[in-house]
Amino acid sequence: MFIRQTRTNNIATGESYFTYRLVRGERVAGKVRQITLLNLGRHFPIKQQHWPLLCSRIEQLLHPQAGFLPIACPAHLERVAQRYVGQLIARAPQSQAADTPSAADAQHTALVEQVEIDSLALTQPRAVGIEHVALHAVAELGLVEKLSELGVNGVMRACILGNLIGRIAQPASELATWNWLQTQSALGELLEVDFNALSHMRLYRASDLLMQHREAIEHHVFGTLRTLFNLEETVTLYDLTNTYFEGQAAGNAKAKNGRSKEKRSDCPLLTLGLVLDGSGFVRRSRTFSGNVNESGTLEGMLTGLQAPPGALVIMDAGIATQANLDWLVAHGYRYLVVRRGGARQFDDAKALSIETAGGAKLRLHKQLSADGKEVQLYCHSEGRQAKETAMVERFTRGFEEGLHKIAAGLTKPRGEKRHDQLLERIGRLKQKSHGASQHYKLTLSTDESGKTVTGLTWEKHLVPGTMATHPGVYCLRSNELSWDEAKLWGTYMMLTDLESVFRSLKSELGLRPVFHSKEDRSDGHLFITVLAYQCVQLLRTKLKAAGIHESWASLRQTLCVQRRVTASLRRSDGGMVHLRKSTVAEPALMAIYEALGVSALPGGTRKLIC
Repeated sequence: MFIRQTRTNNIATGESYFTYRLVRGERVAGKVRQITLLNLGRHFPIKQQHWPLLCSRIEQLLHPQAGFLPIACPAHLERVAQRYVGQLIARAPQSQAADTPSAADAQHTALVEQVEIDSLALTQPRAVGIEHVALHAVAELGLVEKLSELGVNGVMRACILGNLIGRIAQPASELATWNWLQTQSALGELLEVDFNALSHMRLYRASDLLMQHREAIEHHVFGTLRTLFNLEETVTLYDLTNTYFEGQAAGNAKAKNGRSKEKRSDCPLLTLGLVLDGSGFVRRSRTFSGNVNESGTLEGMLTGLQAPPGALVIMDAGIATQANLDWLVAHGYRYLVVRRGGARQFDDAKALSIETAGGAKLRLHKQLSADGKEVQLYCHSEGRQAKETAMVERFTRGFEEGLHKIAAGLTKPRGEKRHDQLLERIGRLKQKSHGASQHYKLTLSTDESGKTVTGLTWEKHLVPGTMATHPGVYCLRSNELSWDEAKLWGTYMMLTDLESVFRSLKSELGLRPVFHSKEDRSDGHLFITVLAYQCVQLLRTKLKAAGIHESWASLRQTLCVQRRVTASLRRSDGGMVHLRKSTVAEPALMAIYEALGVSALPGGTRKLIC
């Protein structure tokens, strides 16, 4: 075994360059021929004086002899030797008979070997379960074919899949994903790509390339999902969330401080907007600046969706401005939203009682607007009432304690008595009261100068139509006049599924935080996460149809136990047999494979006899 340097030409450009190959001499029909074992590429990093040592170590790893000490190699040579041995075994001919119990006896007999049991060595364990089902999702979406159609070459397709499946399996930064691909995952083996030979910059460039084709890929993915699951485009869910940057991201124009939904307002933010269908699949995604006005994003997101006439748009109160509702009506959409502001009311005598899927009781009261163009659905939830009552009590108690503290200070020699300063303190107290202060009428008594406060009194009068008088009540509004109370409420509850999507993106698929400083890279991070969600949602939809309703975090724990390992044994004639194979799927994992209709032995069995 030795390394050979060969001059070759690029067919496309005519460029002449050297490439390196690991070869072995074999005598065939009385002549010695050189057989290429591995193509080491044009950027082979090992210096020529180390080639003999590297080849000797590869030979020893393939043919270990009992009692012989390993050849001493520098650490970098040892890593390269281990890597090339792994490739030789992984690329060995696939043993069909070992994976096919129904194979002919003659084939099966050919696999029988006499081996020394004590020589068994298990090496190079790599995770394969999550990678296997993720590739199944990618295949179902036709993503590889679409990338090829867009002119993306094989190496960049592999890097895009590395980014995507890394986000599904072990969400992290591109650098951490690169390390995972090299040291922990069998994805490269399943794709027949050596990620160890690729720089981590390839993953960043893959993200850039993905963003160049974002529109086409997003349209293709949802179109494929619509065909796979026969989706009806009658419901559109729209909402926004945000994630935060680690660092200041000074070079990113979208990195702005705003109200963080993770309580990280100390960091610059980036906003993600999603339009989903009723089945939870993403139709369109966009990134906005961290301080974007939510209500101003709707028109741009829905324009170009080509939704059918009369499609129903569901969104929360932050986006449901009157201007947005007027725009929806003008463009033929129906809407179902939470009313912004307005007095709470509820007529219990006219209410309808229903029971939610969780067994909670809900009271619904529907009434038509004065102009007859809109229906308003007042909802009363016992669970929400208990929560809001506790909130009102807490904020009321805090407000009154603050008032008592101010009043007590008026009787102390050094207590604050200046009128303007006390007005500021009362203002701050009202701001922290979350609306509890509206129920109080405060009176400040002053001396003749009007600058020194001598007393503070207050009276409490509950304002009608507020959380204090109608806890647990909220109002939905819609221009869909024909639906009954239960259907209106049940359809709006689909928006809670969108909230679960955001939770999945953030906690299960690594949407937060963002480590990039460049705008395109940050947008690419969010888009890769959205594509990962599409794959996961496809898998979970198919599994739910088979009665498996677990979260992705739970499914990932089941999938991650399966490994591909190499079993090496010495034969009775002194030679070696190396088998590369996946571990047997445990019952819970087998149930997932059967539900998806995929093989329980990802990668098959590779056999190398030497």
